[in-house]
Amino acid sequence: MAKKINKIGVLTSGGDAPGMNAAIRAVVRACDNYGVGCVGIYEGYRGLMEDNMIELGPRSVANTINRGGTFLRSARCLEFIQPEGRVIAHANLIKNNIDALVVIGGDGSFTGALKLNDEFNFPVVGIPGTIDNDINGTDYTIGYDTALNTVVEAIDKIRDTASSHNRLFLVEVMGRDAGDIAISAGIGGGAEEILIPEKKDFSIQRLIESLDHSHETGKTSSIVVVAEGKTGMSIMEMRDYVNEHRPEYDVRVSVLGHMQRGGSPTCFDRVLASKLGVAAVDAIMSNKTNVMVGVSHRNPIYVDLNVALNKNRKLDTELLRVADIVSK
Repeated sequence: MAKKINKIGVLTSGGDAPGMNAAIRAVVRACDNYGVGCVGIYEGYRGLMEDNMIELGPRSVANTINRGGTFLRSARCLEFIQPEGRVIAHANLIKNNIDALVVIGGDGSFTGALKLNDEFNFPVVGIPGTIDNDINGTDYTIGYDTALNTVVEAIDKIRDTASSHNRLFLVEVMGRDAGDIAISAGIGGGAEEILIPEKKDFSIQRLIESLDHSHETGKTSSIVVVAEGKTGMSIMEMRDYVNEHRPEYDVRVSVLGHMQRGGSPTCFDRVLASKLGVAAVDAIMSNKTNVMVGVSHRNPIYVDLNVALNKNRKLDTELLRVADIVSK
């Protein structure tokens, strides 16, 4: 028998991503559209454990669509990993008359949602919010486009300095074990080489050969984009190797770090977050649960959370081909 929904909870978990506030806003206003209540849970699963919640209405989320980060905040919660911790979390959901939960985050956040569904048969829906764009089953995740634009803007500025001083810059970007940010920012920023975990043929010798080719064709400065994931050696080790074997290069390292998470979300991320937030509430109200709301060819889709957590997501091979051609 379908469960009657009177109140929906929403939380953000894991690393923050620009557009999370827009997604919360959409969930809250979609709830209002259906005539059901909405509860915001502060600091992710920690807030669920500590009963740190607030009632949200349409005016509660005014002027949030343009804000980066998440006003509900996010935090690690090791206690939630334990079964007894989830018993407390579920009890707080029941105590606050919450009938279903929307979780905005990445794979770790979705794993927690799956546990609630598996152990308590509690309705959950995930919204992919991570700058890494590493969730299976969706074309894009909330925050990816904003982070990508932040990286390209930084690369453009670094290139000005590289060109002025005939320097080689190694630019490290986020992405964990996914090369989406690196490959797209590398193409968009005109990088001479892009190093990502998915390119299994990477070797430091290949980098040297690429730099030699650039030098032979008249390039006096170079940008190499390096994904922070596993490429065999750290960016500092790459710098030291190039300094040792090609001392003619003035090698500098720029680690962009957490600046990639910040900033006002792009229009693309605001629209994507709004679309997915409404679709998440649509799913709950039509009794579709234990799913992630993703996007395919611009349309919302529903993906089983187990599928979303599948680690076999593939990078766009056409982008790899394009990168090899245009970086010469």
